Amino acid sequence: MKMSIEVDCTAEEARRFLGLPDVSALNDHLVGEMQKRIDANMAMISPDELVKNWMSFGAGAQEQFRKLMEVGMSAASPKK
Repeated sequence: MKMSIEVDCTAEEARRFLGLPDVSALNDHLVGEMQKRIDANMAMISPDELVKNWMSFGAGAQEQFRKLMEVGMSAASPKK
């Protein structure tokens, strides 16, 4: 025998029926905090700021990459 039960209720009604806690206030707080942080950091994703950050690594990063490649090539070259 197969029996199906269909329950028509809202998410809030189901939460209360199952005894789950109401976390809507916590959710609203977290969403608000995330919005504040995103708004505060919007300047960091502007093209000018991104280029400044990338250029700050500049020559130092290029030199370290060159040294890494030299070490890799010397390790890969056959020993005489």
